[in-house]
Amino acid sequence: MPLSSPQIVFNVDDLVTTLEPLIRRIIREELAEVAIKNTCYLEPNTPLYNDMQDIAERALLGQVKLYSDEEVWDE
Repeated sequence: MPLSSPQIVFNVDDLVTTLEPLIRRIIREELAEVAIKNTCYLEPNTPLYNDMQDIAERALLGQVKLYSDEEVWDE
């Protein structure tokens, strides 16, 4: 008699509910690792440099809202 493995049936909603927290954790850990390992230099007068400069200036004026982990990661 051949051996058979049991079948597990997931519906899509259950699969998403199961995988989403795991995927979010992996992405969060990978982003943290990249941020720690890599330092980047932005050329002056590039769009990203100008955006970062604008954010820094608005932060000094108290016009920047920081989001909690719950708001960012929907946890």
